[in-house]
Amino acid sequence: MHVLLVEDDILLGKSLKLGFSEHGHECTWAQLGREALAASEAHNVHAVVLDLMLPDMSGLEVLGALRAREKSPPILILTALGSVEERVRGLNNGADDYLVKPFAFAELMARLQALLRRLAPPVSKPTEFKAGPLTLDIATRRARRDGVDIELTTTEYKLLEFLLRHSDQTVTRRMLCEHLWDANWEGVTNVIEVHINRLRAKIDRGFRQPLIQTVRGIGYALRTK
Repeated sequence: MHVLLVEDDILLGKSLKLGFSEHGHECTWAQLGREALAASEAHNVHAVVLDLMLPDMSGLEVLGALRAREKSPPILILTALGSVEERVRGLNNGADDYLVKPFAFAELMARLQALLRRLAPPVSKPTEFKAGPLTLDIATRRARRDGVDIELTTTEYKLLEFLLRHSDQTVTRRMLCEHLWDANWEGVTNVIEVHINRLRAKIDRGFRQPLIQTVRGIGYALRTK
């Protein structure tokens, strides 16, 4: 995430810029409104953190200028002005969120990430997975290979889906166990061999090329080549 920080307070600006950097995000810091508008054109920023009290122009003017552009990133107002009327004015003028100083940096990060999730375009989910001659229909939970329908149990479906999501990659027995039953699985992993053998009987038996392959000492891989 690339954040445009508009803040004239030097100590707070340095602290926020360092905080964004330590969380793995790029930050462009502007202390003036005009600098912020120029920076927003020069950089592909994902979010703006905007103070309302700036030396050269008001934060609301910066907000209006950003919103007047064809495309503008999510904007979070970060200010000491915290009355209900001031918050309403900021939101009505186009801000996506409003956070009053003093604040916790963790909350600021959470609000920015929530804005990006909410305003991001929807991601279409696949209706089926396909690997070579094998397809898995998400809606019906049925597999099909070379025109032959294959009915699966719930466990077999989850197992095959995971293998297809990681097609041509090696997955460990522990990864499969944790996917099937519990993120903190502590049981024996040889139970996976039983389910893999049952799945193989449906997916590979009777076909010339086996798709589910054992990677000795590690786990399994679904390979089409």
